Amino acid sequence: MTVVEAIVIGAGGFIGAVLRFFIAAMLNKEEGIPRGTLVVNMTGSLLIGLIFGFELPTLWTVFLVSGLAGALTTFSTLMKELIQLWRSGQRKETVLYSIWTFGCGALLAFLGFVIGQFC
Repeated sequence: MTVVEAIVIGAGGFIGAVLRFFIAAMLNKEEGIPRGTLVVNMTGSLLIGLIFGFELPTLWTVFLVSGLAGALTTFSTLMKELIQLWRSGQRKETVLYSIWTFGCGALLAFLGFVIGQFC
């Protein structure tokens, strides 16, 4: 990794992290599926697929995928939220949140890739 790539990743990461914070703050509620985290993870999955499908230059790819989408999406927060839902007795919500996140995330990444290949 070059110094320029590290700076580009950091800039994208800053933007992605700030976006994630504000989206989660607006959409996550105390009860039920954390919609904000679901939205950022689905958006990030689609974005990653699109970027790889478009075959952008390296600096754009690391900015958008490793930086922006990497900080926008959040596996650690997802795991924390799944544990919290389970512990609070919201078993159905835990299962649905898992299915939506992993199933739809993979589907959106693939769909984004296919769209990117044809655009």
